[in-house]
Amino acid sequence: MTQQQLQPGMAAPAFRTVDQQGNFLSLEHYRGRKVLLAFMRFSACALCNLRVHRLIGRYPEWQRQGLDVIAVFESPEANLRTHVGAQNAPFPLAADPASQLYDLFGVETSEEKVRLTLADANTKNCVEEAAAAGFALTPEEGSNFHRMPAEFLIDENGIIRLAHYSRLITDQLALEEIDRFAAGR
Repeated sequence: MTQQQLQPGMAAPAFRTVDQQGNFLSLEHYRGRKVLLAFMRFSACALCNLRVHRLIGRYPEWQRQGLDVIAVFESPEANLRTHVGAQNAPFPLAADPASQLYDLFGVETSEEKVRLTLADANTKNCVEEAAAAGFALTPEEGSNFHRMPAEFLIDENGIIRLAHYSRLITDQLALEEIDRFAAGR
């Protein structure tokens, strides 16, 4: 199912939700700062947990440069706390089990792209890397296994500067690209 994808130069859609701590979360609240808005798959996804682990490692430097991170998961709040929440991310994690934010940002579900990911030679390495970091392949009841990740770099005025819709589950925005955005390059 392909949604209408957002493009660079478009205003990021406004939204209101709560994070894993129950705090009010609104994109409007981040005006004046840059934002990496990361749509993950589900809270037990080993590859998504590895991604969050890597974002946590970069986060202090990004914060100093005026970049905030928001990670969204298509999981219920309880699953978020149990799985990815165990990492104690210093940035908001938001549960979106009804996929309202995913729909708002045009984040797709694709059986075909999941099939291509499973057939891709690099996927095994990514899964091994996740396992080595302590993130095993864990099923999550009721999760949308066919959800594809997407990441957006949003500037201080709420304008999307980069929209990265993953071609494979393992296809993520390069951390160096986020570093350049955070540094204002």
